[in-house]
Amino acid sequence: MKSHLAPAIRLTLVMLVLLAVIYPLVVAGFARFAPGEGKGETVLVNGKVVGYARIGQAFTEDRYFNGRPSAVDYNAAGSAGSNKGPGNPDYLKTVQARIDTFLVHNPGVQKADIPAELVTASGSGLDPDLSPAGAKVQVARIARIRGISAGRLNQLVDEHTEGPLLGLFGPANVNVLALNIALDELK
Repeated sequence: MKSHLAPAIRLTLVMLVLLAVIYPLVVAGFARFAPGEGKGETVLVNGKVVGYARIGQAFTEDRYFNGRPSAVDYNAAGSAGSNKGPGNPDYLKTVQARIDTFLVHNPGVQKADIPAELVTASGSGLDPDLSPAGAKVQVARIARIRGISAGRLNQLVDEHTEGPLLGLFGPANVNVLALNIALDELK
């Protein structure tokens, strides 16, 4: 037994130092070279921080593009999904309530035309992006409220659409914060 216990304790101590000390320091070192130096990439408007580029936030006014719902109210300290499966009755009620709310605020849109991302929360609860379709389904509402042509708003969405990484990986997306900032800058 002693011949097995000593190596197990040594291995545990080595792994503890490696994974709890060295690895986090290496990751923190690499983060210093990322945008925002590992503290998050802040977005400034007129010298004032209005959000983070990679963390979603709630836009509830009808004059703005709404982002993806969050199961954690966009709290980055508590990043998580709802952990409710697609057959869970509570989850289905939540999704139906989001659909009903969306239809009230977007008259003329049919239920079948609502992209799933507008009524379901992401796995992290912090998704800052929508698909181009998720943004364009809201154009009629915003055009009506702001008095801007739907064509100009569709063009704005197209201008803020980022293609897949290297043209291959992932879907095209639109950062909702950047889109809403550009929307406010339209005259």
